[in-house]
Amino acid sequence: MKTKVLALIEALEKDNPGAEAVSLYQNGETLLTHRFVPRKERQIYSHTKSFVATLAGIAIDEGKLSLDQKIAELFPEYEHVVTDREVKNITLEHLLTMSSGFGGSFLMGANRRNGEGMPDYMAYMLSKPLKYRSGTKFCYSNADTHLVSRAVEKAVGEPLQKYAYRKLFSPLGIGMPNWATDPDGVPFGGSGLYLDIEDMMKLGILYLNGGKWQEEQIVSSDWVKQASSAHISTGYGGEWSNSYGYQFWIVDSREGVYRADGAYGQYSIVFPEENAVLSTQCSEYNNTEKFALMLREYVVDNI
Repeated sequence: MKTKVLALIEALEKDNPGAEAVSLYQNGETLLTHRFVPRKERQIYSHTKSFVATLAGIAIDEGKLSLDQKIAELFPEYEHVVTDREVKNITLEHLLTMSSGFGGSFLMGANRRNGEGMPDYMAYMLSKPLKYRSGTKFCYSNADTHLVSRAVEKAVGEPLQKYAYRKLFSPLGIGMPNWATDPDGVPFGGSGLYLDIEDMMKLGILYLNGGKWQEEQIVSSDWVKQASSAHISTGYGGEWSNSYGYQFWIVDSREGVYRADGAYGQYSIVFPEENAVLSTQCSEYNNTEKFALMLREYVVDNI
């Protein structure tokens, strides 16, 4: 696999649509990290979602949450804003599979900057009517994942930043990264983590190793299997994004392969058969489609 990644790097050196770094981990070690720009922590966008899902998995392992937990039941203080009784049937699993039923892409970056959801993201979402029955239709939305963040914080009974540090970031040697928050100070579930590529890639390595990091079981292997399995069809065309797990995209063109995926090319792709993780980071000013095609041509579909 290293040869394929080196070929990708060589191609990017000649015609780079915006890649900033490429890193390959295989068979227990990082084989290479190639940087096209100086090392930096960068916004990993929706790659953040896979970290949030992992925190949900840890809370489930601890018996503090369950996949069938109804979100509204965790927040009785918001009952007065609910206008559609079906909202009360939304479960954690619906949110993890982007099938809440709200039927829109809410709390996305540009919209948040324009004030969407202010001053209370929870009230904003729970007051909305559903367009679809929960669990029946995939609709990508930052709001679904942010409701997961809020649910984890409520269930574990401590600030999400502290829980994330104790249970995930510190064990992985990441420290406490910068992470954008909602108006109430809760880390935003849909986006907003800032990480260097080697720290970002640690989540993929954790999943590759069945939830274990340096002999410590951070999250259960059962969770890893569930999160990285297809649970719903996205309805999108092409082989790159037909199915979705629990905040992970399933690479349908390759058996068993899945990825954490952030906008513009912030990828951690897990290749279980090759015992490898390939991570990439890219500029916001890149040609994302071209980069994804190069990544698939040289590595993903070429092993």
